Amino acid sequence: MIRKGILLAGGSGTRLHPITQATSKQLLPVYDKPMVYYPLSTLLQAGIRDVLVISTPQDLPQFQRLFHDGAHLGVRISYAEQPSPDGIAQAFLIGEEWIAGEGCALVLGDNLIHGDHLSSMLCAASARADGATVFAYQVRDPERYGVVSFDEAGNATGIVEKPTRPESPWAVTGLYFYDHRVTSFARRLRPSARGELEITDLNQIYLREGVLKVERLGRGTAWLDAGTPDSLLQAATFVQTIQSRQGNLVGSPEEVAFRMGFIDAAALRARAAMIGKTELGRILHEIGEGHHA
Repeated sequence: MIRKGILLAGGSGTRLHPITQATSKQLLPVYDKPMVYYPLSTLLQAGIRDVLVISTPQDLPQFQRLFHDGAHLGVRISYAEQPSPDGIAQAFLIGEEWIAGEGCALVLGDNLIHGDHLSSMLCAASARADGATVFAYQVRDPERYGVVSFDEAGNATGIVEKPTRPESPWAVTGLYFYDHRVTSFARRLRPSARGELEITDLNQIYLREGVLKVERLGRGTAWLDAGTPDSLLQAATFVQTIQSRQGNLVGSPEEVAFRMGFIDAAALRARAAMIGKTELGRILHEIGEGHHA
């Protein structure tokens, strides 16, 4: 069972300049919550209660003010610096001492994943004792992503980072689950042509070992990478639509923590009171009172 998860919220957010010249991209609002709430909720849905937030030295204090030690969510949140953006896989070297030889999940701070049966898929991934699990999503522009190809039986046969001629439309999302070998495998990596430790190279090690499981996210699931002005607006519109039409919250760590049994109703109501007289606070209070499905 994977008990630990890294939330990588570094980088300079250049695709969102000038907005991100003043604050971290992952603290920008996606409708009614900071962007970072959504990937944190994903980790909690997987049953993970020990989280390491990695960000830049200048942005890390903002995340500490937002989350503190995580006690209000019934989890433990620690913090580490990534002084320069040297690749996603670098997170496992930065967090090596914290990981302490265990399995570990990783989620990118600008990824929003929402859908039917997602929690059961996440819990199944975290329950795998050996190997790695990644999630793939069908996209129109796979050349922008790490692309996974499959054989006729549906088994992954290759992963290529930003291919000029993609072999499939399936992009690897920013959510990964790895077994206890992850830090030793990460130490094998060498910087790519762009000077980064690539997460695709790490995934390829597990693929060559024959222990990489690729879960394809179907039509009932949405994956949004809120890293550009357009995708940030799309993500906000998506959340607003789901919440206003269905009355269900998207990406609320407080709600997920309550549903997962990490906190009780009294703690949820206390958190709702702290959030204040907002629609989010009102819904959380209703859930804590048992008036919301």
